[in-house]
Amino acid sequence: MMSTPDFPLPQLIAAGQNALAARWPSLTSEQQAALAAQLTRLDLPLLRKLWSAEAAADDWTALAARAEPPAAFRLPPAKNPWNLAPAIAAGRAALEAGQVGVLLVAGGQGTRLGFDQPKGMYPIGPVSGATLYQILLEQTLAVRRRHGQPVPLYVMTSPATHEPTETFLRQHGNFGLPRGEVKLFCQGMLPALDAETGDLLLDSHNSLALSPDGHGGLVAAFAASDCLAEAERRGLRYLYYVQVDNPLVQVADPEFLGYHILSGSEMSTQVIAKRSPTEKVGNVVTADNVTRIIEYSDLPTELAERVTVAGEPVFWAGNIAVHVIDIAFLRRVADSPEGLPFHIAKKKVPYLDAAGQRVSPEQPNAVKFERFIFDLLPQAREAIVMEVDRATTFAPVKNAPGELHDTPQTVQAQMSALYAAWLRECGIAIPPETTVEISPLAAMSAEELRDRIAQGAVKLKQPIQEPVMVR
Repeated sequence: MMSTPDFPLPQLIAAGQNALAARWPSLTSEQQAALAAQLTRLDLPLLRKLWSAEAAADDWTALAARAEPPAAFRLPPAKNPWNLAPAIAAGRAALEAGQVGVLLVAGGQGTRLGFDQPKGMYPIGPVSGATLYQILLEQTLAVRRRHGQPVPLYVMTSPATHEPTETFLRQHGNFGLPRGEVKLFCQGMLPALDAETGDLLLDSHNSLALSPDGHGGLVAAFAASDCLAEAERRGLRYLYYVQVDNPLVQVADPEFLGYHILSGSEMSTQVIAKRSPTEKVGNVVTADNVTRIIEYSDLPTELAERVTVAGEPVFWAGNIAVHVIDIAFLRRVADSPEGLPFHIAKKKVPYLDAAGQRVSPEQPNAVKFERFIFDLLPQAREAIVMEVDRATTFAPVKNAPGELHDTPQTVQAQMSALYAAWLRECGIAIPPETTVEISPLAAMSAEELRDRIAQGAVKLKQPIQEPVMVR
C-alpha cells in the first residue's frame, strides 16, 4: 500500500490498528483527511499499551481493605490545629497579594437534566433564574472587589461546550469580569477501543468514536493551552479548583486557602460527611501513607461500612471536587513523563462495523480512558483534607426533576434555605416557605450581609414579601 503524510497506514499498522488500516483504501480523500487530523493528535502506541494493560488495573478491593480515614480538618473548627483567624488571615493575604486564580471545570453538557446546552448555562437562581455561569463568575468578581486584586478565571471546556460557552460569556460581558482575566481552554479527547480487539472504533466514516479525557485531562490541556505559563507570568501561586455544577461552592474561600498555605500543602481537598456508606461520591482516604480517592463505583459494597478499631467509619469523607492546587506542583506534574494515570471503563459505544453499518450494542463493547484530577493527591506533598457543611457549600445540579437528590428543585430549595438563614441571622424575619436569593455581589456570607445592611449598601423592604432577591 502507498502512503502519504496524510495517509497514516504505517503508523496504524505499527500500532496494531489493522482493522482501520484495511478500511482505509475504501474511504474518500475527505474522510481520510478528517480521520488523519484526529489520528495525528493521538498516541497510538500508548492506547494499545493501555488496552493491553486493562486487566492490570488497580485492585480496589485490596486498597479499600487497607484504607484508613484521612487526617482532616473536621467540623467544628475548634477541634483543629489552627484557629480560624490565622487561617483566614493567611488566605486573605494571598488574595490581597494577587496570588490566587480560579479554575472552573465546565466540560459537561446538561444531558442528564434534559438540557441541550452546556451545563453552565442552566438557569438555577431560585428567584432570578441566574445561570450557573453567572453565579460562579459573579462570585469571582465579588472576591476580586473585596480583596482589590485580579482573580484570573480559567475555564476548562470540552469540544462540545467550548464554542457555546465562549459565545455566552462574550454576550454577557463575562458578567463583569475584565476580558483579560477570563481564559478558556479545551480539554482533550480520547478514542474508544473495541474491548476484545483493541481496535479503534469509528463513530462515522470521517470520525473516530471520541469522548473527553476526564477532568484529569486538565493538567495537560492547561499546559498545552499556555494558560499554565500565563498563570506563572502573573505570579499566581494557587489555583482554586471548582466545578460548574455547584452554585453553593465558596469560590476562593480564605479559610480553605489559609489551611492549605499554613499546612505547606501542594494540593488540598474539601469533603463532606457522607449521608450513607454507599452514597455516590468519591471516598477520600489514607492508604499506603498517602491521601487518595476511591470512587464510589470502585468501592466494594461489602467494605463500604468498614469502621476503625475506635468504631469510626473509614469511608466517611465524600469528595465534592473543590481543591486548592499549587501552581508549582501543577507545573511539576505537567512536565513529568508519567503525569496522571489513566482509568479504564467498559462502556456501550455505538460504532460503524466493517460493512459501514451503524451498530448500537446492548452490552458494553468498548473501553474508554479517563484521567481524574484527584489522582494528583497521592503525588502532592502534605496533602490536606478539610470538612465543610453540605448544607452551606455543596448543592450539585446533576439529576433530572423527579430524582431524590441533586435536582434543580432540590438545589434551589437548598439555596433559598441558606439565604433565608442569612437574613434571619441579620435579625430580619422571613415567613416560612419564602423563596430567597442573595447575589454574591451583595454578600457571600451572613456576616458580610450584616455589615452591608448596617452600612446601607443593602436595603430590604419590610415586611418581607415573597420572593426576595437581594442584589
